[in-house]
Amino acid sequence: MNISPLAVVHPEAKLGENVTIDPFAVIEKDTVIGDNCHIFPHAVILDGARIGKNCRVFPGAVVAGVPQDLKFKGEITTAEIGDNTTIRECVTVNRGTASKGKTIVGNNCLIMAYSHIAHDCVVKDNVIIGNASQIAGEVEIDDYAIVSGGTLVHQFTRISKHVMIQGGSRIGKDIPPYTLVGRDPITYCGINIVGLRRRGFTNHQVFLIQDIYRTLYTRGLNNTDALRAIETEYEPSVERDLILDFIKSSKRGIVRGSIDEL
Repeated sequence: MNISPLAVVHPEAKLGENVTIDPFAVIEKDTVIGDNCHIFPHAVILDGARIGKNCRVFPGAVVAGVPQDLKFKGEITTAEIGDNTTIRECVTVNRGTASKGKTIVGNNCLIMAYSHIAHDCVVKDNVIIGNASQIAGEVEIDDYAIVSGGTLVHQFTRISKHVMIQGGSRIGKDIPPYTLVGRDPITYCGINIVGLRRRGFTNHQVFLIQDIYRTLYTRGLNNTDALRAIETEYEPSVERDLILDFIKSSKRGIVRGSIDEL
C-alpha cells in the first residue's frame, strides 16, 4: 500500500492490497476499501463506506456522509460502491437510513464532478451521472442509464435500463426502459437508438422497442388500454416484458409523450 504520511487513516479501517491514499485524504474507522483503489487528496471516506476494487475517489469527494434526511436518527447504515467505479471531484454519496439501510452505487459507474447521490438510492451497474446532477433520496437508476449534467431527480423516482436523459432535465416521473427523454417539462422524445446499437441490440430488437412505444404514446390510448394492446399485439420478449413490468409497477406514473417528436 502507498499511504501518504499526511493522510489521516484510522488504524481499524480495512484496506485491500495496493491501495493508494494521497496526502490530506481522510479514512475513518468503519470503512472498507478494496484492492487497487486510489483515494486522491482531500477525499473523505466516512464511517459506513464500503468501496469495491479498482475504484478512484477524486479530490473533495465525500463517501458515506450522514443522510440529509430529518428521519435519520443516527442508525448504523452504509454507502456501498461497486468495483471499477469512479467518483469524481466533490461528489457526495450519502449513506442509507432505516428505510433501506444502505445507499448503493454499482460496478463500472462514472459519477461526475459535483453530483450528489442521496440516502437509500440504488444506482446499478454501468451508469453515468453527469456533472452537477442531484439525485434525491430513494431513487433507483437501472443498468446503462445515462443521466446528463445538471439533472434534478425527485425522491422515489425510477429510471430504467438503457435510458438517456438530456442535461438540465427535471425528473419527477418514472422513465421507462430504452427511452430518450428531454425538454422542459420533461417528455418522451423517442428511444435511445445510439445507446442500444452500441450495446449490441439487433435491428429486430430496436424496431420492436420503437413500435411498442408508438403504441404507448401515439395511438391515443390511455395507459391501461395501451398496456392491454401491447400485451395482446406483441409476442412475449425480454424487451416487451421489461417495458410492461416497469410501467405496471410505476407508482409515480411515467413521463408523458411528445407527439411531435414521434
